[in-house]
Amino acid sequence: MRFTFIISLVLFIAFSCGKGNKKQFEHAGGGLRLALDNEPTTLDPKEISDYFSASVVSQIMEGLVSLDPKTLEPQPQLAKSWKVSDDGLTYTFFIRQDVLFHSNDVLSDEDRRMSVRDIEYTFERICTKNQDGSVPHAYNFIFKDVLLGADDFLQGKTKTIKGITCTDKTISLKLTSKDENFLNKLANVCAAIGSEKVLKTGKPDKPIGTGPFCFQEIKQGEPKSLILLKNEDYYSKDKNGNALPYLDSLVFYFQNRKLEQLDMFESGMTDLILGLPTSRIAKMLEGRIQDFNSKPPVLVMYDNPLLSTQYYFFNMSDPRFKDPRVRQAFNYAIDREKLGREVLRNQYHQLGYYGIIPPIYAMFKGYNFESVKEVCYTYDPEKARKLLAEAGFPGGKGFGSINLRFNIDEKHSAVADEFAQQIYQNLNINVNIDGSTFEQKESDGETGNGHIFRSAWYGDYANPETFLANFYGKLVPANPSERSKINQSRYQNSLFDHFFEAAKNSDRKPEALENYAKAERILMQDPPIIPLWYAGDIQIVYSNVRNLHFNVLNMFVFKEVFKKDWTEEEYTKATN
Repeated sequence: MRFTFIISLVLFIAFSCGKGNKKQFEHAGGGLRLALDNEPTTLDPKEISDYFSASVVSQIMEGLVSLDPKTLEPQPQLAKSWKVSDDGLTYTFFIRQDVLFHSNDVLSDEDRRMSVRDIEYTFERICTKNQDGSVPHAYNFIFKDVLLGADDFLQGKTKTIKGITCTDKTISLKLTSKDENFLNKLANVCAAIGSEKVLKTGKPDKPIGTGPFCFQEIKQGEPKSLILLKNEDYYSKDKNGNALPYLDSLVFYFQNRKLEQLDMFESGMTDLILGLPTSRIAKMLEGRIQDFNSKPPVLVMYDNPLLSTQYYFFNMSDPRFKDPRVRQAFNYAIDREKLGREVLRNQYHQLGYYGIIPPIYAMFKGYNFESVKEVCYTYDPEKARKLLAEAGFPGGKGFGSINLRFNIDEKHSAVADEFAQQIYQNLNINVNIDGSTFEQKESDGETGNGHIFRSAWYGDYANPETFLANFYGKLVPANPSERSKINQSRYQNSLFDHFFEAAKNSDRKPEALENYAKAERILMQDPPIIPLWYAGDIQIVYSNVRNLHFNVLNMFVFKEVFKKDWTEEEYTKATN
């Protein structure tokens, strides 16, 4: 009944997002439904730093550039092209003139046309402190110490950003120093462009963008869902001139229980599932083997490594964790083989014997993973106890208990329980496991409300910088009471910062990779984290979902996705 009601609602309002009379793809229409483990923590792009928020909002809002889902290289989006000055410091973007913001009650038809001023205002908003005095995530991620004049603007010293110049059709951004990943960062959803008039209403809880899908509503219920509808006024077309997107709707369900997600998928309530519950992997794969092997198949499985690291981080504000020997002891006390075998049921790409950067050699060609592994941690409880004693806590005496914060779901709850048992068994330290929602866990991590935190990082782009930036000391707020949104552990190490900056400022890729590896070695010798495993989730989709590209970033672009059942003849021809 619940499923039927939502589909009826989608059909009823399917054309409320806009109007158009464009050439349509012959298989256009229908909807796609999927479940995410957690709700978005925010729908305001400039504050998005988590995977779940990005997955939703990136369907609604766009930036000057985007990442190609197949190659993961920057490609034109709201900018139809760009050029970079010879010195690598100035990026000039040539802006599309045919882009409309989604229809809404704030903008008139004339106001809906995106202008260069909308782009300039979006960047000014990113470089403006929030009402509570905090700094937007997007500022730290993209513009801090990079865009000329951004810091002065943030501090209120200037009324304009010196590094931004505009014409009616172009916007130029001048940097203080070269940044090889600047385009990759602009492709992030936190740099998505909004309407100046809409943003000034102060109501970014309902995102109005230029993307292929429009925000419709959030529906309460079990599970909670968020509905997006086709943007009938979307500017982009496919190679044959057909209007995009093909789908009429996208429905995101939010369900943190993987068993429930699997039931939703097997009943046809969702069209794909990202990761299987560990207790049901064998039953699912073996029980439906015919659905995978038939021609055409009913189900298609993908099992690729993801650019994702699952780890725990220490709250470096806690005096007990100031001594690196304590943090090293915790790392040596974890039996990752047991964790992978008995808790994860071998559902991972690799175990956490490296650092923060996932050891995917094909994605990071030339990166010295082995040099990082040399200073990382295997299971050695004797060494762990020795280090803890040297730090002044023999047998755990005088250390006290610690609080482990994590977001509740089947996997993370089981991992937290196993972690607590191993730490108590090997270090005689009591770990209180404290589960909550993902949103609450993230908030507590930013404010340091806890001792150790469960976390994961999905790469924003295929470069070591996106992982190592989480520990860059200059991203720690000077005021301890201020939220630390990127460097949540509040880790500061001048030698790490030195090599990290040397890598960022390098003109030569081999030199940059060498310095990133040196920075990661420092990080793991003075570890603010406990790497647990590198993700490689099984992804299963019904075969009638076409043009859906899976990639190591787990980044989805749905605008060219359509649904059509295969005939045996068509499938045989396509696979041959």
